[in-house]
Amino acid sequence: MTQIKAVLFDMDGVLVDATEWHFEALNRALALFGLDINRFDHLDRYDGLPTKRKLEMLSREFGLPPSLHQFVYDLKQKFTLELVRANCHPNFDHQFALSRLHGRGLKLGVCSNAIRESVETIMEAAGLARFLDVVLSNEDVRNSKPDPEIYLKAYAALGLDPRECLIIEDNDYGVASATASGGHVFRVGGVSDVNYRAIMARINRIEDAGG
Repeated sequence: MTQIKAVLFDMDGVLVDATEWHFEALNRALALFGLDINRFDHLDRYDGLPTKRKLEMLSREFGLPPSLHQFVYDLKQKFTLELVRANCHPNFDHQFALSRLHGRGLKLGVCSNAIRESVETIMEAAGLARFLDVVLSNEDVRNSKPDPEIYLKAYAALGLDPRECLIIEDNDYGVASATASGGHVFRVGGVSDVNYRAIMARINRIEDAGG
């Protein structure tokens, strides 16, 4: 019988509702050069991608000079951290869920396309860092989501088989990454869907089905 031994979470859109922060921060940086991403495109095409991938898309589609990528990237990260520190607060449902899962002996991790400083800052602000056994960012892999590398690296760090892990994701890029890695995938519609009861219900269905 399959036994789930770890739960791996995406961060943005799963444990924190950071989409708006990324949208605002990137547009604040792009505004210096007369560019912006409209809200529909950000949600439909850019959400879930690393900032560097977004900048490559902007160069192809709107002519953003590649020589400006690093400047815009650094400025965007600065604005993002400012927004995180002002707006990120603990969510009781998430703290309760991770606390209970941790208490049941499950390993917990976060695997995010964000940079490490953002991931660590957000997890601390959200009051979740103390429950995590592994934290991986886009700086820990060569290939970011939708490539499965980040989840394969998490399995290796935890010493677990993919079928022993449940991955919680919210967007197409993350789901593609999780699916390709061989783990069990729980797609949620947003942070409000992430709670102890829902996670345990999915774990029980997987274990009852034997894999």
